[in-house]
Amino acid sequence: MTDVTFSVRITKDTKSMLEALSKSTQRSKNFLAREAITRFVQDEAKIVAGIQDGLADVKAGRIVSHSDVVKKSRAIIAKAYKAKAKQK
Repeated sequence: MTDVTFSVRITKDTKSMLEALSKSTQRSKNFLAREAITRFVQDEAKIVAGIQDGLADVKAGRIVSHSDVVKKSRAIIAKAYKAKAKQK
C-alpha cells in the first residue's frame, strides 16, 4: 500500500497532547496521528455498516416492535424474580 500525504488542522491543545504522547511513547507524531485516524475511520465504517444492515432489516420487515420487546423483557424479569424468591 502506498502512503499519501494528508493535511489536517488541529487545535493547539491537541497538538500539545500529541507532542507529549509522542515523547512518552517514543512514537512519532505522524505514527500516532495515522493510527488515530485509521482506527477512527475503521470504527466509524463499522458503525455505518451496522446502521445500513439495520435499515435493510427494517425494509425487509425483519423487526420486532418496541412493545413486544418490553413485554418479553418484563416477563423474563418477572420469571427471574420468582426463581430468586423460591431460592430463599
